[in-house]
Amino acid sequence: MINRRFAMFAWVNVAYNLFVILGGAFVRATGSGAGCGDHWPLCDGQVIPRDPSVEMMIEFGHRLTSGLALIGTLIMLIWAWRTFAPGHILRRSTSVAMAFMIIEALLGAALVILQLVAMDTSLNRALMMALHLVNTFLLLGALTMNAWWASGGAPISLQGRGRLLWLLGVGMVGVCLVGASGAVTALGDTLLHHGALPGGIAQPITRDAHPLVQMRLFHPIIGLLVGVYTLYLGSMVTRLCPSAPARRFTIGLVALFFVQIILGGLTVALRAPIWLQLLHLFMADLVWICLVLLSAVALAKTEERHGHAAIPQSRQAPDTRLRSPGL
Repeated sequence: MINRRFAMFAWVNVAYNLFVILGGAFVRATGSGAGCGDHWPLCDGQVIPRDPSVEMMIEFGHRLTSGLALIGTLIMLIWAWRTFAPGHILRRSTSVAMAFMIIEALLGAALVILQLVAMDTSLNRALMMALHLVNTFLLLGALTMNAWWASGGAPISLQGRGRLLWLLGVGMVGVCLVGASGAVTALGDTLLHHGALPGGIAQPITRDAHPLVQMRLFHPIIGLLVGVYTLYLGSMVTRLCPSAPARRFTIGLVALFFVQIILGGLTVALRAPIWLQLLHLFMADLVWICLVLLSAVALAKTEERHGHAAIPQSRQAPDTRLRSPGL
């Protein structure tokens, strides 16, 4: 039985975390990551900063919204464990989401404490940004599955799905790779905008350029390759799982990837304005959500994907072979 209030809360939690993700990108794009100094969880050693600068207000605001995201996921976890029976899939999935939320908070804290923020140009920061983006995707995927299953989505089954599982797995790894390279590219654009890297945003990409600058060349290539694979993935999934939901999510995934490619071209042409970076990231999150939902539909248990679950034996209609002779 569907708990509509829980399902609604789960979808709102997904939407709110999208907002928090964009807030984190805004902190990075504006160079406000050091707004609270190297203090965490306090801001410049204070619970509520007094006479804050603009950078401090931006960073402190993101910390507040992130804290509320953690509380929201904790509420969902407690709610699931109090509402659903032992062994229910939502008990497990909300626990996974909470684990990724804690990791997300620890990664954010590490960036601040290790001072891998503001105008830091180290490769350690680039690696942390990529890792942060991958965990964000995993968190977003877990929250999406919570909402999907709470809304009546069928549990998944991996038995006998070897080929389909590999196809979807490669697609997920590819999208994570595009997202991670995009996070590093966006970091390079920010550092170029703020003058932390020499040459400016319009500088040509050469062999001698900083690795963060060179990523501006590699990221579009990776994106195009994964986009081509997405077309192949869509055709294979609709062939192996010819259901209406699978077709809808396939069409959505392909359409979103095309939009992403266009936005990527605009980002380069317009020299990465902040609003376009945020829009590009938002669409990347939607691509990931669509891929997660497509995977959930494609890997759903067979009896659930073609209708309601099989009627228990004790409740099935009598065998028509027992009819009286002559009828």
